[in-house]
Amino acid sequence: MAGLLCGTKRKKPVSDLHEEGKNAINAPMLPTGMDIHPEDTLLEENAERIMLDPTSRENLKFKDLLKVLIDWINSELEEDRIIVKDLEEDCYDGQVLQKLFEKLSGRKLNVAEVTQSEIGQKQKLQTVLEAVNETLRPHGWSIEWSVDSIHSKNLVAIVYLLVALAMHFQAPIRLPEHVSVQVVVVKKREGILQTALVTKELTSTTEMMLGRFERDAFDTLLDHAPDKLNVVKTSLITFVNKHLNKLNLEVTELESQFADGVYLILLMGLLENYFVPLYNFFLTPESFEQKVHNVAFAFELMQDGGLKKPKARPEDVVNLNLKSTLRVLYNLFTNYKNSE
Repeated sequence: MAGLLCGTKRKKPVSDLHEEGKNAINAPMLPTGMDIHPEDTLLEENAERIMLDPTSRENLKFKDLLKVLIDWINSELEEDRIIVKDLEEDCYDGQVLQKLFEKLSGRKLNVAEVTQSEIGQKQKLQTVLEAVNETLRPHGWSIEWSVDSIHSKNLVAIVYLLVALAMHFQAPIRLPEHVSVQVVVVKKREGILQTALVTKELTSTTEMMLGRFERDAFDTLLDHAPDKLNVVKTSLITFVNKHLNKLNLEVTELESQFADGVYLILLMGLLENYFVPLYNFFLTPESFEQKVHNVAFAFELMQDGGLKKPKARPEDVVNLNLKSTLRVLYNLFTNYKNSE
């Protein structure tokens, strides 16, 4: 009976066994929990597809990077009433990327405003990415994105693109340092799917990322001529007191006395000759959030006065970052030094 049962067991065709064996030899093991969907395996010969490893998606630093980028986009596109909640779902069709690039670069792109079809979306993406690449490539940026990768909602490609735009246009945000993720790269070679786990570095150190840009006077001053720092601080203190003295206010410490934003707001009112209603800011801020609100409001007043958006973040000024505070005050000094 045992022999009969064994004899009736259905055998797999030799060709199937050969194919399974060949795939087992050629395809490295996928990371635990990594599923490849059927559409991800429909690749042309020599084509490849990149997918984010699920464990990296849960990485806290990666999540922090996503939040910083989303908050930045929403801040930039506030006037367009665009709210981004999910980078994959909101950026793939090119609409948000178009508006963001136009806002950052000051260029108007010749594209349709709304496109529903896949062909229309890819055409828009093509135009947007060509403009982006023309802007970034001469400055040494490696192009880690494409029309297909963005449109297929490849989160790594989208983040690479947004980080490059944020750094190139010197967005007033602080990107988390040393953010890396692991991706599964699926390639098709001689009809066989091959997989590999690869680490992608999305951000490095702030110094290295900022190293792409021309260093300003304060970088040079703090690095190479710290002895002259007191001279600059004295000049700025003289400048701000010239105006704040009209309100019987006196500044002796730049870092601490501007950290809550109150003096910045009052100074802008004096420089522009208007009274700032007290209900617009916290006159005696107590919490960190209230201080950030004040400094951010002061930045808005500066932009209303025709100044460029400060490179510093409000949070950096509140945290007593000397270089950030100096940059803000020096910007005011260069624009209002002849004001009475």
